[in-house]
Amino acid sequence: MSYEMIAITMFASMMLMLITGQRVFAAIGFVAVIAALFLWGTGGSNIAFSAAMKVMKWYPLLTLPMFIYMGYIMSESRIADDLYKMFHVWMGPVSGGLAIGTIALMVLISAMNGLSVAGMAIGATIALPELLRRGYDKQMVTGVIQAGSSLGILIPPSVVLVLYAMIARQPVGQLWLAGIFPGLFMASLFVLYILIRCWFQPDLGPALSREERNVPLAEKLALLRAGLLPVGIFFSMMVPFINGWTSLVESSAIGALAASLAAILKRRLTWEVFETTVRQTLAISCMFMWIILAALGFGAVFDGLGAVRAIEGFFTESLGLGPWEILILMQLSYLIMGTFLDDTAMLVIVAPLYVPLVGALGFDLIWYGVLYTITCQIAYMTPPFGYNLFLMRAMAPPEITLGDIYRSIGPFVFVMLIGLAVVTAFPQIALWLPEYVYGK
Repeated sequence: MSYEMIAITMFASMMLMLITGQRVFAAIGFVAVIAALFLWGTGGSNIAFSAAMKVMKWYPLLTLPMFIYMGYIMSESRIADDLYKMFHVWMGPVSGGLAIGTIALMVLISAMNGLSVAGMAIGATIALPELLRRGYDKQMVTGVIQAGSSLGILIPPSVVLVLYAMIARQPVGQLWLAGIFPGLFMASLFVLYILIRCWFQPDLGPALSREERNVPLAEKLALLRAGLLPVGIFFSMMVPFINGWTSLVESSAIGALAASLAAILKRRLTWEVFETTVRQTLAISCMFMWIILAALGFGAVFDGLGAVRAIEGFFTESLGLGPWEILILMQLSYLIMGTFLDDTAMLVIVAPLYVPLVGALGFDLIWYGVLYTITCQIAYMTPPFGYNLFLMRAMAPPEITLGDIYRSIGPFVFVMLIGLAVVTAFPQIALWLPEYVYGK
């Protein structure tokens, strides 16, 4: 069997296992090990061992459980509730103000957690009932929460960027810094869309009544202090890192410690909260480590086959495509795969091919990591099997149907495509901050 047929067989076998409901890391790892044994005999077992050693020696991976712990401790101790109360009071007088506050809430949740699931859970349980009670259009608010929660995989500390860093062999710190401005830019586009839409259609996001806006200044300031606590935690870990006072791992430990102290000071760190946080941290950290291990083994087999060089030759020589045309085709393939796969599955399936190819074409792999993540955000929300669509359906009240959820995401997907095009056309939006910090 030719190496090309082996590569096609590996992909087909992996997709078949994923379609039948196997776990992502199990499908990828199993195919990698079987292919290695088939190609190189018992010596192929060294591939899995080598991948395990790479994972164990990768020091920045220690940031993963730290940031997951930080996000869950703040979520379980209900600090996010304080955030939304603050936005409710300060943004309520504006048409669409509570929806804008929800986007701001999602940005801060993203800066605490790094997973879209956390933002979705908080938005669906805290923001959604309040927005519906205030008379907001149900299609608009479900779109707001889905779009806002997708920021969790772009704004640091993004867990998806940690996974990309391991597979692409790029520094996590640079990737996180590269995600800050694109993430804030995407959030700003969401806010701008809400403002414009509610300006022309105020009934979609009515402002609070005069009676509800009549909150004493002292109470407003108290809510502002409570709501800005997560912002303080974020800056307590990012400022030392950006200034070079601490390493990335040390900053993650500062963030986890600061979040724990905040929960203690608010007298919300109960044994139940701590146990739930530790269990969730362990479960998610182990899941990502297994995925990284499987992806490294799968990538090693492809490197041995020379599949990357073959695909590069096919695009550039057989089809005669230029670097930008190849890049756009890769992004389109991510959008198509995103209709039925989640972000980690997409990355570990095609990263062994795409990442080396992007480097060979002369593109910056840090910038490409941001493009990949934005594309994943869009894929999260595209029917028929967008990840966020089903999360919202599971958490939304009965009056919001699956049809409402599907119709709600159209404008936000369009806004995200605009954001993707802008970051693609102007790479310095992503690259300026890491170049500035690491060039000091």
